[in-house]
Parts: sequence; structure tokens; C-alpha cells
Amino acid sequence: MAGIEVVKNSEYMRTVQLENAEGKSIYGWVRVSHKPEKNVLSVTMSETLLPVLPQVLARIRHLFDLYCDPDAVYETLKVMNDIRPGLCTLGTRVPGCFNTFEMSVRAVLGQQITVKAASTLAARIVETYGTPIQTGISGLTHIFPSPEDILAMGENITNNFGFLGVISARSNTIYQLARALIQKEIDFDLCAQPEEEMKKLMAIRGIGSWTAQYIAMRAMEWPDAFLETDAGVKKALQPYTSKELLKMAEEWRPWRSYATVNLWNTL
Repeated sequence: MAGIEVVKNSEYMRTVQLENAEGKSIYGWVRVSHKPEKNVLSVTMSETLLPVLPQVLARIRHLFDLYCDPDAVYETLKVMNDIRPGLCTLGTRVPGCFNTFEMSVRAVLGQQITVKAASTLAARIVETYGTPIQTGISGLTHIFPSPEDILAMGENITNNFGFLGVISARSNTIYQLARALIQKEIDFDLCAQPEEEMKKLMAIRGIGSWTAQYIAMRAMEWPDAFLETDAGVKKALQPYTSKELLKMAEEWRPWRSYATVNLWNTL
């Protein structure tokens, strides 16, 4: 997301806003790079984030799926290679997220439009309604609007987002999502029952199965989400029918999120 994230020279960089123990907002930036010779990630961050260091590291672990046991996942999913060699690769991770609300809004924006178009809309929201931040890093300029920022727009959200190109239906969906999070009707953190949270998500007008599954996969860290209606999944498994696809996917439990990412990687 332009303004929030930058990938350059095999490094991932992003802006950060977290709350310390007293509820005070802490701002800064992080940079993550891969050290293949040690099989680890290297993390650099602004000094301002030291008071919230445990939170930062926990979110990076979530973002890069560092809690994954690749051997356990592959032991189940290697049957995918019986369908077609190369469908499953040992070591594949599921990308998580650093900011669950930010990722969920991005998912809503991405419904039924191209990735490029959704990225453009997200960048406009960030530039117009995000909080400016000085990082000293080119491209890292804003903090994503919080659920409170979105809720403060009230009924004006359709006008505020409309001139950016976001249709009114999606604007209202984002507003209702922010409201549900603030009122703690939905919980993405330490989610013990993702399927129940998905039902709550789908009760929000404008959020269907694909979006709920995608949010469960990336925000709730649910390893068994499966996007059977996803165009990429269907393309990777041509010429199988939807019924055949669902039957095959039963063999991939409880790692269907990883199966989905493996299928995307073959495109």
C-alpha cells in the first residue's frame, strides 16, 4: 500500500502505529530483510518503537508466518503433487498482516476489481485520510486510518470516499467493519473460533464468503481457510469442477490456507 509499505532491494519496510501500556500512540517504522545464510529475518526499527518492541516483533512474526512448521504442513499437502507436479512446495508460508484493520479494508476494496485498481483506491485513502509521519525513508509517509478515524466520518463516509473512487456500497461496508471492531463485536486478535468470527463478518452487508475467508486467512491466522470461489484457485486447478475442487480440498485440512497460497504461486 503506497505511503504505508515499501519493498525495495529485497527489504520490506512499513510505517507503524501502536499503543504503549498507558494507551499512548507510538509512531515509527520497521525494516525487515532475509538472511538466508542464517535462515532468519533481520529486523531494524526506529528508536521510537523500543517501548513497544514486543508488539512489533509479534506482528512481524504474524506477518511472515514465523510460527509455521513447514514440515507438518507439507506432510499433509504433498498429495497436491499427485494432481500435478509442483502444486505444493515445501516451506511455503501464508502471508499474514501487520495491521488487521488495514488489511481488512484492503480486502474489501479488492472485491470484484483488479489488484492494481484496489491498490490505487487504497493509496488514495491513505494519502487523503491517513496520518502523516516523518520516517526519513522514501515512500513511507503515512499511518493507515484507524477504525476510530473511519467511524468519525459518520454518514459522510460515502461522500468522503466517493470522490476517491470508492463506491458507496464498499464505503458503507468499511464503515460497518470499523464500527464492529470498535464495539468489539468482531475480534481478529487471538481468535479462538475463526469460523464464528467469519459468520459475524458475513453479517456485515458487502462481505461475502471470499472476503471473510481471506480475512480469516491473513488477519486471524486461520490455517484452514479456503477460497474455493477465487479465480486464481480455479485457474490453478483447471479443468476440475467446483464440486471436484471441494472434494480434493477436504484432503488438505487443516492446512487449506497453505494449499491456497501454493495454488496462487503456480500462476
